[in-house]
Amino acid sequence: MSLLHLCFYSSYTLSGLGLAFHRTHLISALLCLESMMLSMYIALSMWPVENQTMSPALIPILMLTFSACEAGTGLAMLVASTRTHGSDHLHNLNLLQC
Repeated sequence: MSLLHLCFYSSYTLSGLGLAFHRTHLISALLCLESMMLSMYIALSMWPVENQTMSPALIPILMLTFSACEAGTGLAMLVASTRTHGSDHLHNLNLLQC
């Protein structure tokens, strides 16, 4: 395994662990999701370079588009939950009360 693969795998794993263990605020969960998407985007962008192929860069651009949509939706949910509940603590959000 090359150093580049190790960096991508470790950044993705650390982001997943951050998402799993630091679930107190919604903004920290959103940041962990964005770092996971960023590491996947960089890995998909570097994949054709490692394989020395001339492939179109459509998949990383689509992933970046979906990541931007996910970030916008997450921030909208953050603003809406802060306005209705008064804070962004995840323990205040209960789907059974909606």
